[in-house]
Amino acid sequence: MTSTTPSRGRRRAPTKMERAAGKAAALQKPRVILALLLLLGLTSVMLLDGYLRSEIGNDARVRDGAAYDKVPQKILDGGPLLTFTGGTAKTQSVPKKTIVLTFDDGPTPTWTPQILKVLEDNGVEATFFMVGSMVSRYPSVVKDLVDQGNEVGIHTFTHVDLSYQGTGRLQRELKQTQLALAGAAGITTTLFRAPYSSEINAVDNYSWPVYKEIGNLGYTSVFVDTDSDDWKKPGVSKIVQWATPKNNKGAVVLMHDAGGDRSETVKALGTYIKKMKAKGYSFTTVSGAMAKLNRAANGAGRTGAAGSGQAVEAGIGQTGTGTGAGAGAGAGAGAGTGTGALGEQPGGTQSAPGSSSTNNSTDKVNVEQSGQQKATGSTLYEGKALVYAVAVAEWVLPLLSWLLLVVGISVMGRFGMMLILARRHYGQRNRKRGKGGKFSWGPTVTGPVTVIVPAYNEKECIANTLHSLAQSTHPIEIIVVDDGSTDGTKEIAESLGLPNVRVIRQENAGKPAALNNGVRNASYDIVVMMDGDTVFEPDAVHQLVQPFADPGIGAVAGNAKVGNRNTVIGAWQHIEYVMGFNLDRRMYDLLRCMPTIPGAIGAFRRDAVLEVGGMSEDTLAEDTDITIAMHRAGWRVVYQEHAKAWTEAPSSLKQLWSQRYRWSYGTMQALWKHRKSLTDKGPSGRFGRIGMPLVVIFQIITPVLAPLIDVFTIYSMIFVDFWASLLAWLAVLVVQLVCAAYAFRLDREKYRYLAMLPLQQLAYRQMMYLVLIHSSVTALTGGRLRWQKLKRTGEVGTPAGVS
Repeated sequence: MTSTTPSRGRRRAPTKMERAAGKAAALQKPRVILALLLLLGLTSVMLLDGYLRSEIGNDARVRDGAAYDKVPQKILDGGPLLTFTGGTAKTQSVPKKTIVLTFDDGPTPTWTPQILKVLEDNGVEATFFMVGSMVSRYPSVVKDLVDQGNEVGIHTFTHVDLSYQGTGRLQRELKQTQLALAGAAGITTTLFRAPYSSEINAVDNYSWPVYKEIGNLGYTSVFVDTDSDDWKKPGVSKIVQWATPKNNKGAVVLMHDAGGDRSETVKALGTYIKKMKAKGYSFTTVSGAMAKLNRAANGAGRTGAAGSGQAVEAGIGQTGTGTGAGAGAGAGAGAGTGTGALGEQPGGTQSAPGSSSTNNSTDKVNVEQSGQQKATGSTLYEGKALVYAVAVAEWVLPLLSWLLLVVGISVMGRFGMMLILARRHYGQRNRKRGKGGKFSWGPTVTGPVTVIVPAYNEKECIANTLHSLAQSTHPIEIIVVDDGSTDGTKEIAESLGLPNVRVIRQENAGKPAALNNGVRNASYDIVVMMDGDTVFEPDAVHQLVQPFADPGIGAVAGNAKVGNRNTVIGAWQHIEYVMGFNLDRRMYDLLRCMPTIPGAIGAFRRDAVLEVGGMSEDTLAEDTDITIAMHRAGWRVVYQEHAKAWTEAPSSLKQLWSQRYRWSYGTMQALWKHRKSLTDKGPSGRFGRIGMPLVVIFQIITPVLAPLIDVFTIYSMIFVDFWASLLAWLAVLVVQLVCAAYAFRLDREKYRYLAMLPLQQLAYRQMMYLVLIHSSVTALTGGRLRWQKLKRTGEVGTPAGVS
């Protein structure tokens, strides 16, 4: 029997849904790009943070005991201040009874401010050799330090031994630290101290070329006369003793404001300053000491030799020219020439440490900070951009770490709930004896039911679908609703000549409209809904309708299985169906908050469907939508594991993406549509306060955040500890394998497909994450999707043919 809705003899105008679909299609590409940009942003933030913490690009090698025969003896016997004038090395010593306090490895928000407080209380300035990565993380500490009158120098960006590095890495370390200083305090500097350096007599054949290159770039390298060894935490008295120079000599004294607990350093500092002042010592910065040397060499009141030459720029880029003391700053012997390979210095001129000069010809430079220059131009803006980027990373990474913890707890909690509740569900539904006797829904349901088959261009599958229904052991009426097919689906269905089959023709209006048409035309009180590409087992309908013996049950979810599972993509989906969908349904069934009746196999009371308004076109997940509506109306929804149907899963990644994108987005639409259930009373409120949070946590939030596990794992494997990270990943895989094996056992599936699980975790799961992220972006941007028709092959035949 066939009934057809007549069509007009002219072209049909597009429906409202089709017009919206056309607009949505044009918006999908930007949303995909946005989703990928979010992923790229996350990766970039992690890489930046890893670089700052020396997890990326870290080279922990420290050279020791190398030969020094290629280092000039006059350098090894010289003072701690090394400069180059015209390519010629020169060292200087700190004047007698003068202390240059220097602090390495900072800044830190804990110890640097405490040290600054001691310095301020005692009226002393110091020079801080800072690690660029720390500067970018704690810019406010650097600004306070400079504003207090202290001086800064470069201690590289990642605290790496430069004797192992090439020219490219050397210049990056300098440039990045200069940018960090520019962004933090608006300055650059010409002072440098190499990590792991000590007294100048420790310069060896490997480090000497590095110092020559740095000197030719216009930097003054600062070594140590007296090392307090405060990093050993020897006690306050020892630190004071070891930091005290002998025989009233001047000295560059080394302490630390980072690298561990510096409480002893803070306590010792005040005592040390008072002791040295009592002995007649004065305190100054590196530039202040060099100014003293200049005055001694050139006469009181003079700050440096006058002359013209090429001033070395300590910034980034190319050589800049101006008037100044030259690269051999502080030597005071005359004009000098330096080669500024680092580039154009903001402010235009490079002042020598210890020289009294002006910056930009307007700003008076404090002599004790004359090794610093005001950053301007691109250096200033690039530096601020670096500091802002680091601030974002410093905020985002802790948040991501907490989210990772939440995801981990959620994932493990879900696994635990599924295993416990699924076991209990299986035990209840398959009980054959014991307390309560054999499980039963009630009196056997034997009355005829209506099976509705919505079909749109299903020529490859419709014959197999109808033949499987014809073998049903339960009396059924079959209604095929042809939704405007153009491939002869209607004709194929009619030509089969099967009994009890009606074909209803309608103009293309979508699956919800086709199902509603079928419900209106159904002859019986129970309707079974299925997809046009699905094949039922002979007893599927009979098993599916048995729960309706309980008058409180309004809908039943069947057990959908992947028929085309003998491909890689099919096997992945098979694992997902058995482990994810069916274990989830067992859990939700016991909790009485089943969120979705699968479109492939589900049964409803006809009156209940009409009561909630039928299949809604408000969302793309009409099955989830009506399931939630049934809960809110007070009906119970259950899972019948013995009602099995075989569906043709997408056979290509593109089709799989389209299907899961629609599912994910439709689920979000349905949850948003029924959000008022969160505050409702009665059955609706019960679902809203139990089912809704579980679905949001387990099906949206956790999958959206789950890529954090993989991203952090990959990051840790590459940059932190490969074997520890690999073992952690394998441990999670074992947990998943146990859950999957148990799910396969409950469904009596063959375990051989589990061999695909590791590959599924590496490839398929990542795709599902991206799909959900894409769906979330679409939902947040207010987009709408259209129904995507998947290409079918008809390869899923009778259930007996499925292996």
